[in-house]
Amino acid sequence: MIHEILPDAAAHNPPIYLNVPETAALLRVSPVTLGRWRIEGSGPPFRKFGRRVLYARADLIAWAEEQARLSTSDEVGAR
Repeated sequence: MIHEILPDAAAHNPPIYLNVPETAALLRVSPVTLGRWRIEGSGPPFRKFGRRVLYARADLIAWAEEQARLSTSDEVGAR
């Protein structure tokens, strides 16, 4: 049935969505921190389905990789 909704590539590798507690556990931050990041626009991309906030696992991994620094004076995206 999913192959009827999604193109072939997506049907074989559907996105995995995590809720706020799952995302917080993955990133090892508190759900409150995720909420603050959403307000500030400084955290990982998220999706809203009605009132429900979900994060695509692939987006979380990509965002976390972008946070890599070589020193405390590095700016975001400096690498």
